[in-house]
Amino acid sequence: MSLETHPPIDGTAVEVTTSHGALEGSWHDGVARFAGIPFATPPVGPLRFRPPQPIDGWAGVRPAHEFGPICPQNPSMMDALFGGETETWDEDCLYLNVWTNDVHAEPARPVMVWIHGGGFEMGSGSSPLYHGEAFAKSDVVLVTVNYRLGSLGFLELGGLDPSYAGSGNVGLLDQVAALEWVRDNAAAFGGDPGNVTIFGESAGAMSVSLLATMPRARGLFHRVVAQSGAASAARPLADARADTEQFLAEVQLNSIPELLDADVATLLAAHGRINAARMADPEAALRKHDSPLAFLAFRPVADGAEVPADPLAAIAGGAAAGIPFVVGTTLEEWKLFALMSPVADSEEKLAERLELLCTDPESAIAAYRAEFPDATPGEVETAVLTDVVFRVPASELADAQSQHAPVFQYRWDWASPAMGGLIGASHAIEIPFVFDLVDDQRLHVFVGPKAPKPLARALHEAWVAFATAGAPAADGLPDWPAVGETSRPVLRFDTTSDLLVDPQPEPLRFWYEQR
Repeated sequence: MSLETHPPIDGTAVEVTTSHGALEGSWHDGVARFAGIPFATPPVGPLRFRPPQPIDGWAGVRPAHEFGPICPQNPSMMDALFGGETETWDEDCLYLNVWTNDVHAEPARPVMVWIHGGGFEMGSGSSPLYHGEAFAKSDVVLVTVNYRLGSLGFLELGGLDPSYAGSGNVGLLDQVAALEWVRDNAAAFGGDPGNVTIFGESAGAMSVSLLATMPRARGLFHRVVAQSGAASAARPLADARADTEQFLAEVQLNSIPELLDADVATLLAAHGRINAARMADPEAALRKHDSPLAFLAFRPVADGAEVPADPLAAIAGGAAAGIPFVVGTTLEEWKLFALMSPVADSEEKLAERLELLCTDPESAIAAYRAEFPDATPGEVETAVLTDVVFRVPASELADAQSQHAPVFQYRWDWASPAMGGLIGASHAIEIPFVFDLVDDQRLHVFVGPKAPKPLARALHEAWVAFATAGAPAADGLPDWPAVGETSRPVLRFDTTSDLLVDPQPEPLRFWYEQR
């Protein structure tokens, strides 16, 4: 049966035909979901650390009722915080999921492809945080994607064997393969392959920003939403190879054949030990790796081949010309990470840590005191790390791309009351609002039981409007102009949203001068 059943009945089978064969999804509450769709050959055995390979088709009708395995990863406190449930992982993990409200839509629906976050080491496209019913009901075909994580997705092995050059980006290449699948199959679900928006948060935002620089991804999408992440997140090739040396020493292996034979649990355990050491002593990690993202042991590589050697310069040079962007951050990004790595508890400690981030810590403190005169040392450090890791890279991305296409910048200020207000307007807090899921009880541990529904509708509708026509707008929001050559309009999302112009200029000016 198909969506032509009038009216569709919950549990009704929904069948579509893709380029690889027929799929059977199911209808529930006005939405058809197709889960666990393979988009590449399982990256196992000799395909470990290799780019994704095309998948063979199948005979008959493949059930698409259950999510596929997620990519191998270590357990995380974030699973519970974000409403997650224990999911089965397997190296055979390259699956995606589709939500649609009409497989025969006329005209075809805009397509939105969500790239999940998780520091390139955790997360999945099937997390309850990313279920796409609200997007489907808003006349969008929503696709969520798994991609390889940690050492399986971002271990650069070209220094050991030139034939493995680029292995540090196979997680990104998985995303490209998923986008190729969307290009070839969106129409079967009622979607328009000529109107694809890629969007993501954190590592997902870093991913979509980098995809915009990659020649291999060109033409596969037409709009970008980067929530709390930017193109400058990629590691230089030399740093990626140094990370590989540390990983090999930790896992006590010396060659690619040994890595291919190693049990996945062994690789995960080594990764976990590296992460624990970096989080336990962030100052040492900063000194050694010279990057505020040093706590991410694996992330994409600016190798000059798959990803440009200077991704931000590539954006400034027009690598994504003609592609509108939405770019933004939350007000207190670092509050989430401060739960795991405490911030400074004294002026002396604050100054010591700022010495690792800039050449003039006294001027940095003065810039932040001008904006936050009553802040504690820990609050100043939270503001500094929010800016260094997230807001400044986002603003630089907005500046670079605004020379070639409209860019709309935002800041999320609504503060969660959960955990006694400890989280505040932290990293990832806007995701349940984007997916219009604030009523989901599983997420109340993160956003509280009374998160403002009108704000969720406004943010969700703004993203849908952007995917539909290239400009974000929604009832209850002010007009939202694009970033200009001489002004930085920033839409502030809160219970009452408004338009700011060049918010917090002193800290931003300080970091721009440090560049």
